[in-house]
Amino acid sequence: MSSRAASSEGLRRFRSRMGWLAPVVLLGVWPIASSAQYGAKAPAAAVVAREAQEKRPSKLARVKDVATVEGIRDNQLMGYGLVVGLHGTGDSTQAVFPVQTLIATLERMGVTLPTGGSSSSLRVQNMAAVFVTATMGPFLRPGNKLDITVSSAGDARSLEGGVLLMTPLYGPDGQIYAQAQGPLVLGGYQVTSNGNSKQFNRPTTGRIPAGALVERSVPLELKQMRTFSLLLNDADFRTAERMAAAINRELGRPLATAVDSRRVDLEPSASEDMPALLASVEAVEVEVYPRAKVVVNERTGTVVIGGEVRLQPVTILHGGLEVNVVSELEVSQPNSFGQGTTEVVRQTQVQTEDKPASHIDLKQGATVDDLVENLQQIGATARDIISILQAMKEAGALEAELEVL
Repeated sequence: MSSRAASSEGLRRFRSRMGWLAPVVLLGVWPIASSAQYGAKAPAAAVVAREAQEKRPSKLARVKDVATVEGIRDNQLMGYGLVVGLHGTGDSTQAVFPVQTLIATLERMGVTLPTGGSSSSLRVQNMAAVFVTATMGPFLRPGNKLDITVSSAGDARSLEGGVLLMTPLYGPDGQIYAQAQGPLVLGGYQVTSNGNSKQFNRPTTGRIPAGALVERSVPLELKQMRTFSLLLNDADFRTAERMAAAINRELGRPLATAVDSRRVDLEPSASEDMPALLASVEAVEVEVYPRAKVVVNERTGTVVIGGEVRLQPVTILHGGLEVNVVSELEVSQPNSFGQGTTEVVRQTQVQTEDKPASHIDLKQGATVDDLVENLQQIGATARDIISILQAMKEAGALEAELEVL
């Protein structure tokens, strides 16, 4: 009997024994035999990475909320001036520049000081030298108003009740772009009486809403711009690609092109209405893929963890060494008929306590909520959490960008 006939006879006997189950078993075995015979391979790494990327959570946002137009930007302004009308809380005579500023201001107003007098004899406790800052937005014209911030430059205790005299605000090119003046609005106060003082917030910094008038505009003409570039606030290649595709889809023509992870170029036609075009582009909704980030502030102990942060399985052991140094002053007196003198002796005691390490075990699939809940259970403080997050980042268990302010 040939080998082929023997194989057919064996298959017939197997079917007669297994009955109706034979087709099911054969169907279950067939893919394995086929894979072994034809050498089928597992999915490529690129396919797996693409599938994981498609599952990455996204959100919809307008173009104007996640990007800006290159060239259409704010400009910083700064000036130096005087705040008057203070109730004895201004600069002291030790600060030289307030006196010099006062003399120059009076001379411009036509007031001549006695030549025999000394500048140190001027009392300036009711005035303070200040720096004035403002942000000038794009397309502002002469006559528009700006909000300004006024900050003390000397040793004034408070600017409460003060009025800012006319102060020119300069741009980086040294030109005057605005004039500031008006009464200050403070978010704090300071009260001092008989050596006691109470302070709330910072009384040496105030604001003047609409306290500056624009005198010179920044030249910017949209009609002369033939190309535009959108700059993403957060660099991301996929967001830039989706933004260009969404703009082209909404406007119905190939207008946008992603250049890199932060820049998308727009090439309008020569007869295009630029303001209408930019209005349509900024209203387009785009799928945004925010970067996972953890922001910590060691000065205030603030920790902000984004919802996109992922954690890898990790075991955390956290303990601490507490050291207390206590100093007490004791009086050492000699005996009644002794020859010694009374002395004050400092007694110092050092106490140490090594606290046992607390244990946290994060399994696969643990979330940020699980981490925060476990940290609260072991009584970790904000600064402890900052140290733990930094250690997790170094160990590769924190899949996010850690930013320390």
